Amino acid sequence: MKQDLFGQMNTLTDPAAVEAWNGVLLGFLAHAAVTPQHLGRVLELEPGFALGHAVKGLFMVLLGRREMTAVAHEAAATARAAADHQPITPREALYLDALDQWLAGHPTRAVHTFETILRAHPEDSLAMKLSHATRFVLGDAAGMRRSVERVLPAYAPDHPGRGYLLGCHSFALEETGDYDKAEIAGRQALWMVSDDAWGLHAVAHVHEMTGNAKAGLDWFAGREAAWAHCNNFRYHVWWHKALMHLDLGQVDQVIALYDHEIRKDKTDDYRDISNATSLLSRLELEGVDVGSRWEELADLSAARTEDGCLIFADLHYLLALTGDSRADATAKLLGRIHKDAQTPMTDTARRMADPGLAAAKGLEAFGEGDHARAFDHLLAARDSMQLAGGSHAQRDVFERITIDSGLRAGRFDAVERILDDRRAKRGGAEDNYALTRRALIDAARDQSDAQSVPAE
Repeated sequence: MKQDLFGQMNTLTDPAAVEAWNGVLLGFLAHAAVTPQHLGRVLELEPGFALGHAVKGLFMVLLGRREMTAVAHEAAATARAAADHQPITPREALYLDALDQWLAGHPTRAVHTFETILRAHPEDSLAMKLSHATRFVLGDAAGMRRSVERVLPAYAPDHPGRGYLLGCHSFALEETGDYDKAEIAGRQALWMVSDDAWGLHAVAHVHEMTGNAKAGLDWFAGREAAWAHCNNFRYHVWWHKALMHLDLGQVDQVIALYDHEIRKDKTDDYRDISNATSLLSRLELEGVDVGSRWEELADLSAARTEDGCLIFADLHYLLALTGDSRADATAKLLGRIHKDAQTPMTDTARRMADPGLAAAKGLEAFGEGDHARAFDHLLAARDSMQLAGGSHAQRDVFERITIDSGLRAGRFDAVERILDDRRAKRGGAEDNYALTRRALIDAARDQSDAQSVPAE
């Protein structure tokens, strides 16, 4: 038995394996690209390390890719076999349980298992981050905040995970609308650990939600080292920077970031697809010609129509398919979402049913130019869109499409209510997108009033 850098006992014996395991822990917290190499080293040195295999499986399910499910099942079986061969601690056994629950389609149960670990071991930053990441996928912002705040008192100033914990706290504060505290926590996180890309991006979220793009760009300036080490999360940080340029009307900078950073590598990871599709959608809503950029995204998305791991991913695949007018693939994806929504009620199926079905029908209608039908479907999905997962900033592309479909359908009163609600959720702040739409409504009403005045 060896202790990791967070003070937790693990069934490791080789000091080199312990060192590599600590690399896994810190790498996971920092979204580091080298994390898989550290985990590979651990399992090479100690192939019977059950917790290592379970964590590999958990990393696989968090990727949200159908082909990784088989790898996760294999990791779960290997972990169980290892635990049968060598006794493991009750804490380690709970990680195996959490993986089984995820694979059974019940990530909410996995969250409860992570919280069981944290009740006995509040300083276990691995369980903290896994709970945080799973709740993020589930759209459970309030739960993210509760989880972090329960363990905060256990983290001494010198705890090696404290900075990353503060980064998670910052993000949870922002997603629950506590913007001032979120910015303070995020800045403190980055001061404690310079590679906390999650905390850095949490502060960017604050600037996004409060409509302060200039301050957001100032925050990013000179801090590139905080996300240079990241896995594909670095593309997402560049995406945030692009959103700020877009709000300021700096389209050339947005396109440059898209081409040279956000889609620098043409991956088909759903998170990378979501960055790209949502940014192109925003550009098109502003009347920008994005050229042929939809094509490569639609090619990749057409190959994912049967994936069905996350409705969040499916909706972004739909953006690509409708953006490139792929009617057959769009119909295929919609049919699969409808079928999945009828299956026994796993967490995934519930989200396919609501908000998935209505949102997907709305995106299809918008792509077809049927704005009234698009607005009706998207409005029906709006109150439950948080269940699709992701952040407020990520889901805002669906909000914008809802608003723009309503505008094009002439549903000005309803759109105005959405804009008012959107402003309230942003602490009373409005970005240039919202201000422009309000101006369009005012202009349309003025024109209508002028046309209704009888000629003398």
